[in-house]
Amino acid sequence: MTALRQLFVTTALPYANGTFHIGHIMEYIQADIWVRYQRMRGHAVNFVCADDAHGAPIMIAAEKAGQTPEQFVAGIAAGRKQYLDGFLISHDNWHSTHSAENVEISQAIYRDLKAAGLIEARTIEQFFDPQKGMFLPDRFIKGVCPRCHAQDQYGDNCEACGAVYAPTELIEPYSVLTGARPELKTSEHFFFKLSDPRCVAYLQEWTQDGRLQPEVANKVREWFDLDENGSPKLGDWDISRDAPYFGIEIPDAPGKYFYVWLDAPIGYLASLKNLLAKQGKDYDAYLAQPGLEQYHFIGKDIITFHTLFWPAMLKFSGRKPPDNIFVHGFLTVNNGEKMSKSRGTGLDPLKYLHLGMNPEWLRYYLAAKLSARNEDIDFNADDFMLRVNADLIGKYVNIASRAAGFINKRFGGHLGEVSPDGDGLLTHLRDALPTVTQLYEQREFGKATREVMQLADRVNEYVDANKPWELAKHSGMDARLHDVCTTCIEAFRILTIYLAPILPRLATEVARFIMRPPESFDDVLTPLGRGARIGEYRHLMQRVDAKQLDALFELPEPAPSAPHAAETPVADAPGGEPLAPVIGIDDFAKIDLRIARIVDCQAVVGSTKLLRLSLDAGERDAGGQPRLRNVFSGIASAYQPGDLKGKLTVLVANLAPRKMKFGLSEGMVLAASHGDEKTHPGIYVLEPTAGAQPGMRVR
Repeated sequence: MTALRQLFVTTALPYANGTFHIGHIMEYIQADIWVRYQRMRGHAVNFVCADDAHGAPIMIAAEKAGQTPEQFVAGIAAGRKQYLDGFLISHDNWHSTHSAENVEISQAIYRDLKAAGLIEARTIEQFFDPQKGMFLPDRFIKGVCPRCHAQDQYGDNCEACGAVYAPTELIEPYSVLTGARPELKTSEHFFFKLSDPRCVAYLQEWTQDGRLQPEVANKVREWFDLDENGSPKLGDWDISRDAPYFGIEIPDAPGKYFYVWLDAPIGYLASLKNLLAKQGKDYDAYLAQPGLEQYHFIGKDIITFHTLFWPAMLKFSGRKPPDNIFVHGFLTVNNGEKMSKSRGTGLDPLKYLHLGMNPEWLRYYLAAKLSARNEDIDFNADDFMLRVNADLIGKYVNIASRAAGFINKRFGGHLGEVSPDGDGLLTHLRDALPTVTQLYEQREFGKATREVMQLADRVNEYVDANKPWELAKHSGMDARLHDVCTTCIEAFRILTIYLAPILPRLATEVARFIMRPPESFDDVLTPLGRGARIGEYRHLMQRVDAKQLDALFELPEPAPSAPHAAETPVADAPGGEPLAPVIGIDDFAKIDLRIARIVDCQAVVGSTKLLRLSLDAGERDAGGQPRLRNVFSGIASAYQPGDLKGKLTVLVANLAPRKMKFGLSEGMVLAASHGDEKTHPGIYVLEPTAGAQPGMRVR
């Protein structure tokens, strides 16, 4: 057994405004495999997480639901267990950032940073929504990124280029709540001085000393460069928000609250403290252990907060920074398609479980795809079925089924002697222990599963060469049959230990069958031995059925048409037309309607009906320049070209381009007209009200 290590491991805190999606489950499975591996190496692990329960989005969502924020987040928390238990996730504790522990630790860290001279109060201009009557949190302001000019970026950082900035730096900002252009008002805010030379020097060393994945370290390095104005991109961090706000109050600052991203990662420590209290252990003594290792599993969308803000907060408040941040990519579906419930490309984890699909199928499949790199991985339905049925069951599980029956029926359930050729095979399997464990330690789960499947191939070659089913037909071959089947059972036991972090429930079933639980990787080196008894074999895992995958990605049935729709006489119908059949929200979501500005409008030579519109829908080309769309519209009878220039309208942005006689039309503008154009002439192009901006989506 290797030397005992003390590990504190977390997964990223999910925001408490909705259920888990498959990206959450992928991260939890990745971390869970690593934690189970560490425990099988004999190390002590505290594995925790919590709900990220604060912030204006929670407050606003609770208001819409007619609940207090506390009631709202409690309802979300109540739904977590079915996911975590369903996918065999082994967190030791699941807590909430809305907790006494988080208040205590957050306020203590703030006081310590203030004592270190790293908190500064400044009067700033802040965006205020005049229609909503509140200061707008960063995530409720959108606009054009001031660095890369990407459209529809949030007020605190750009998801396209990773830049961090103040909301007031956004170009063409608008309120996400109302669409109104926000007003600037002054307010006193508190800043964590990340630009302090102490912080900059420390973070440059911490992020570039080889601990982070190379691609993450390279991305982080950009934040130490100077921007186009000669200022460091790593600026000071606004850590306060004004009431009304659902969060933790800042000490000695009435009406001021911590920005959610300050107290969210502190939720890791709060959950740990809550766990240790349940165990009767001292939190401060635990963290003071010189050998304690601290690791965080996160997605690539929150690198900034975890590799800059979080280690600096801990370091300069006198606490231990994390030893590493393990960053994973996103999960796509069926050859890179973005998740979309409306297109049937979403993978709903709860639906997966409700269909009776084995959670260990998904655990194995994701493990086979995951590496130590920050890379996106793809869930492909055909590949999923092939890997589970051919590899997991065909190569691994079937080893036991091909040998156990003979041991029980012919030899009373007792194992026999292993001959030299069998011992050679088992030695080969045991010799793989350092390789397999090293791959687990490095989070190279895909390589680990490939290594184990190659070992399974060797075992199956041994089975096919010896053909126990043939040996059983011949008298005088019982000793050889016993030998071969004993070798197979021992080989299956070793492979099960190698796969136990990925397949914990199946490993438990195997332990019942072979009557020895796989508690440690070192158990690989201790064979069951001659005379050991095994139990009755029961089938361990069913194959994936294609019908299950079809059902998993099946779109919901469309809602039935309204009975009155087809029965409404045209003369009595609104606008001279009967209402169309009822559609579901998923059908409506397929239509991408965007605000567009009519930059130019020209008559079309050779047509009396068409006008050629040049539309700005907020899009940019590869060089960051505005991209205009060319759209032909049959509105020439109602408008002169000069009537429309500069006006806003609504564009069907995802309509397939249409090749026309006069050129390519890249969408459709919306206009209203009566069903009976002869008696009710007139075409009316839709015009959004003031405050709408090009690129905004109509929902």
